Amino acid sequence: MRILQLDIESAPNRVYSWGLWDQNIATSQVEETGYVLCWSAKWFGEGEILFDSVKAPGRKPMLTRIHKLLDEADVVVHYNGLKYDIPTLNKEFIKSGMTPPAPYKQVDLYQVVRRAFRFESNKLDFVSEALAIGRKVKHEGFKLWVDCMDKDRPNHERAWRKMERYNKGDVKLLEKLYRRLRPWIVRHPNVAGGLSCPKCGSEKVQRRGAQVAQFRTYARYQCQACAGWFRGSKAIDHGKQERGVNIL
Repeated sequence: MRILQLDIESAPNRVYSWGLWDQNIATSQVEETGYVLCWSAKWFGEGEILFDSVKAPGRKPMLTRIHKLLDEADVVVHYNGLKYDIPTLNKEFIKSGMTPPAPYKQVDLYQVVRRAFRFESNKLDFVSEALAIGRKVKHEGFKLWVDCMDKDRPNHERAWRKMERYNKGDVKLLEKLYRRLRPWIVRHPNVAGGLSCPKCGSEKVQRRGAQVAQFRTYARYQCQACAGWFRGSKAIDHGKQERGVNIL
């Protein structure tokens, strides 16, 4: 099973406005809608971090390549990608006349953090620092995006070099966070077959009690590699237990 870690960076909308605070922007005030500036991706467990942008190799080749990666992926890991990264890419695909990539499962680490924990902030940078796994690449803020969008700016080339470091840095952080959060992920896509951990694929599992569902009871296991919990695929035969065969 191939797991793709993905992060995109987008250009903001260009709009006309008479004010700066609490504005209601009409569509007639929009000069240019936002678009994908660049993306970075990495296959889980592999070393190379991929990167494409509208600067190089250009918009259509950039979209074609990430579409191909999504087409090959079984699982896509991202941070707030359910609401942002994936819908944004899908918008770009359909506007470019592309068909949907092959179906894939999604693991949104932002949703995992919100559901399982109560950090003071759910931002990627804050959570990563709190878990002592790293920080996002520092940058000058909104100006970095503007410098990348406007090729006539004197810092254009330097801005793109920093944008690439920033985008790739997020993917590096994403992999570390995914490894750390994986035991806590509920309904993680099954990456293994047989009696193996569905989260990391390890066969080093320990039988630990039972899990009671609405109508059936299943054997419960804990992975000795990632510490994740899962249940067996077959219901426990209570009749064997009643006949004196202890299957726990």
